[in-house]
Amino acid sequence: MNIHEYQAKQLFTLFAIPIPKGRLAVTSDIAMDIARELGGNGWVVKAQVHAGGRGKVGGVKVARTIEDVVDYSNGMLGKRLVTIQTGNDGLPINSLLIEKLYNIKHEYYLSILIDRSTEKVIFIASLAGGVDIEKVANDSPEMIMKVSIDSATGLQAYQCRKIAYSLGMKGLKIKVLTTIMQGMYDLFITKDASQIEINPLIETQEGELLALDAKINFDDNAVSLHKDILEMKDPTQEDTKENYAQQFGLNYITLEGNIGCMVNGAGLAMATMDLVKLKGGLPANFLDVGGGTDVDKVCEAFKLILSDTNVKAVLVNIFGGIVQCDIIASGILIAIEQMNILVPVVVRLEGTNVEEGRALLSNTGYNIFPADNLIHATEQVVALAEAE
Repeated sequence: MNIHEYQAKQLFTLFAIPIPKGRLAVTSDIAMDIARELGGNGWVVKAQVHAGGRGKVGGVKVARTIEDVVDYSNGMLGKRLVTIQTGNDGLPINSLLIEKLYNIKHEYYLSILIDRSTEKVIFIASLAGGVDIEKVANDSPEMIMKVSIDSATGLQAYQCRKIAYSLGMKGLKIKVLTTIMQGMYDLFITKDASQIEINPLIETQEGELLALDAKINFDDNAVSLHKDILEMKDPTQEDTKENYAQQFGLNYITLEGNIGCMVNGAGLAMATMDLVKLKGGLPANFLDVGGGTDVDKVCEAFKLILSDTNVKAVLVNIFGGIVQCDIIASGILIAIEQMNILVPVVVRLEGTNVEEGRALLSNTGYNIFPADNLIHATEQVVALAEAE
């Protein structure tokens, strides 16, 4: 789960991580009032969307006058911002973060995340802040510093000093950076985050260290334990169909193909999509209906798949372990009848009550194509999608 920058900064203040002075605006009049209250010689108007790369496409603008603040706010609010991370439709700009403009002496990169290869929490830091860290890691790996944290001991002061030295910091700034890193670590552990990124962490001309930008991702498997984090969820920033799927316990991700996929089990779903691609097709979605699905969930799954107008054929691949094949078959028939489904549906069933399930799907008069095995099923659905 992602949250907005302003929400991440609200959490930062709870963990003693210094941030720029600023407030949230939902209208240009509020933005104007915030700028006047902040004072200073300039302000930054920042679109609040769940995507990086905002500054490259006009989502972050420096205003030198109050009139600029109003103009930029009117130019952003109610529009959709398209970045390299959003896709062609972009994301709606419903709010803006108005911050005081600071004189920057240096920009750093600092983040904390889980290193899957070592199964440890690590800090990543670099002198090259404010740019794409992936490009820095690829072109200048010597500029990246990593520190692994032992879960038994937690973050140690010497590790903070190691990062500070690598960034060329001295004196009081080492102490401030230690406070920032400890706050990031405590926030990461306490709230079950999967990544916290500050890019850039700035040093001002006055010697302050501030988190100029803030990005936090949370572990979807643990977020239900944190009511305060769940309340920060913004459905307008997420795929409508994916939000709908969550209401019914379905794991759904929109893709760009024309073959709808309904599978039980994440591993089997990924293998099914791989095989569809191998046979020359393109999956329109990832959809895991879960191990204990029922007729209602199958119907909702079909509604999700067919809400995508690009879908030309549907592949149902079910292994009946916990779920029974006859229940899936019943759900398929009810969904086809209720929704008047016209696209071809290829069904491969295997496992518990498979014969009963296959019997239900035979001679129905509907556009259903049974398959004996997964290879046969994928070949069939690719051919049918191409024929549509």
